[in-house]
Amino acid sequence: MTDKKSSASDTAVEQELEGVPEHMMDDTPEATDAADAKLAALEEELAAAKQEVLYAQAETQNVRRRMEKEAQDARAYAATGFARDVLSVSDNLSRALEAIPAEMRESEAMKPLVIGLEATGRELESVFAKNGITRIAAMGMPLDPNQHQAMVEIPSTDAEPGTIIAEMQAGYMIKDRLLRPALVGVAKAAE
Repeated sequence: MTDKKSSASDTAVEQELEGVPEHMMDDTPEATDAADAKLAALEEELAAAKQEVLYAQAETQNVRRRMEKEAQDARAYAATGFARDVLSVSDNLSRALEAIPAEMRESEAMKPLVIGLEATGRELESVFAKNGITRIAAMGMPLDPNQHQAMVEIPSTDAEPGTIIAEMQAGYMIKDRLLRPALVGVAKAAE
């Protein structure tokens, strides 16, 4: 029975191969080896092309992520220059409030002016908070060169060396970035 099946399949193969030129039916080992070599070369080229496509997709994804991060940072920190400029206004307002003598604060004629200046200061602080601008803690803290700029060393027996004991100008952060360092005086060992 297997002989009948194999002879029938041989006949079907012969019928299918009718009309095919002789040079295309070359089953010599050399022809098979050449075909195998071409096939292997094509498979290598295909694998290399697939790898290049994967690298290109990864690079595209990295560029997209980087652009999204840059756009997000640009939105988050867009007001940095403006905020630095407004800090000087805040400093001047604070100095003006500190300079008002106590008797002037109690005077009925000056009380509305003082109340207005204090309300302006609170509103400015509120706007800073809404925009992620926070004041850097300085007094009594150890010097942190990432947030504080030491302007002077002050001999002190009360504070440990390296501790901030004077603040000349307040420092601020905008979200997680330094907007302006605090200008401070740092304790040093008394002589």
